[in-house]
Amino acid sequence: MTALRIIFMGTAELSCASLGKIVGQASSLSGDRQDACPTFSIAAVVTQPDKPRGRDLKLQPSLVKMLAEKLQLPVLQPAKARDEKFISELRGLEPDLIVVVAYGQILPQSILDLPRHGCLNVHTSLLPKFRGAAPIQWAIATGESETGVTIMKMEAGLDTGPVVSQRRTPILPADDSATLHDRLAQLGAELLAQTIPDFVAGKIPPVPQSAEGASHAPKIKKEDGRIDWNRPAGMIWNRLRAFTPWPGAFTSWKLTSNIQHPASNIQLLKIWKAETVQQSGSPGAVLSADKTGIIVACGQNALRILELQREGGRRMAAAEFLAGHALKAGGGFV
Repeated sequence: MTALRIIFMGTAELSCASLGKIVGQASSLSGDRQDACPTFSIAAVVTQPDKPRGRDLKLQPSLVKMLAEKLQLPVLQPAKARDEKFISELRGLEPDLIVVVAYGQILPQSILDLPRHGCLNVHTSLLPKFRGAAPIQWAIATGESETGVTIMKMEAGLDTGPVVSQRRTPILPADDSATLHDRLAQLGAELLAQTIPDFVAGKIPPVPQSAEGASHAPKIKKEDGRIDWNRPAGMIWNRLRAFTPWPGAFTSWKLTSNIQHPASNIQLLKIWKAETVQQSGSPGAVLSADKTGIIVACGQNALRILELQREGGRRMAAAEFLAGHALKAGGGFV
């Protein structure tokens, strides 16, 4: 059987699991399905151009490029996916299918129409919920009890294409965006590898998304991490987990009054771990501070801070922080 020619498009770390999985697809198939399913041939890996990073702003490749080179796959890095020369190059590769996982650019219709089986996208939400750039973070931030991955046939709209397959996973209390990202990356890779053979064989008819329940997951901004103590403790706790590790959940710590230098009274604190408790008080007020944690009143109930980091300092447990910083009931965060 002729190998299925696939062009893989991805840039972010999330993409790596899917690329690795479909490269090894033939060996991952069970014996009774291996002869019936096409093998995969990666015609090219498309990723974003190398970008300057670090203090010296040295050009660094994406993680997908690094993996592709390790796997000895050809790599394309167009500045813009709409570039006609790039599209012509893709056309010359005669792909049967294009797979897109966290590529980072909107694809023009000319690319979507290019492969005979169309373009499949791995999206880390249960579409139509959380269409957009940051579905993992917003699923946690809004208090969802579960999320998942969707394999979608791409169309011109933002994550509006028909659904080919889905798989669910619970959002655990211990999850933050990093742990959920890693789990969804693996879940998406496994589902993609299982879906492609039946999809290209015409065994899975894509189902149009319902307009009901559709929501948007916009790109995360640094200010999204700022804690608003007027919110209920449960909501703050969800947002803390959603925005860990980036941009982090942070608040301003009001120090002892200094009339001559009032600006020095405010310092930034990053909150790494916390839990909700049933106490009340003025939002932002410290209700207690001891070895069990720092309890801060919220709009409803309170938050016990377990791990935190002072600006310019290191991450530490609340008890360790309190050993070096005087923080008593009656103080406050803003």
